[in-house]
Amino acid sequence: MGLLDSVLGAVLNGAAQNGSAGSPLGGGGLGNLISMAANNPQLVQIVLELLDPQKSPVGGLPGLLERFQQAGLGNLVASWLGSGPNAALSGDQLGQVLGEGPLAQIAAQLGLGQSDTANQLSQLLPGLIDQLTPNGQLPASVQSAAPELLAVLGNLLKPRG
Repeated sequence: MGLLDSVLGAVLNGAAQNGSAGSPLGGGGLGNLISMAANNPQLVQIVLELLDPQKSPVGGLPGLLERFQQAGLGNLVASWLGSGPNAALSGDQLGQVLGEGPLAQIAAQLGLGQSDTANQLSQLLPGLIDQLTPNGQLPASVQSAAPELLAVLGNLLKPRG
């Protein structure tokens, strides 16, 4: 669970440094991630599946990063992989990267329109990619980290009693 520990540690450290649960996830805000997961846990699961090479219609995280490069948006990805602040991603840009087929598939899973889907995914994706790429490199076990991260998020959302 080393990768999961580092992802959660980095997210928690980012949230502590930002001092605000309402900060954009792109900045590392755990509060925003938990809020999005609580409001639509299926969205987080779909994003993690999108990053998983074995389940993704775009080839997982490596394929998605390649699509960003091909779309001329490599500068956005570079900010997510780098140590500075994450550049914002618009829903239109994400729609361009994913293409109509994968976006329609994800929208159908969520029961949303493609525009709403792209907008929601664009809020979540930069921060998750940032946290899943320590030191700006794809970890060898990225596909195994997605289910673990989803399980931890699920545990965080369970009511305490």
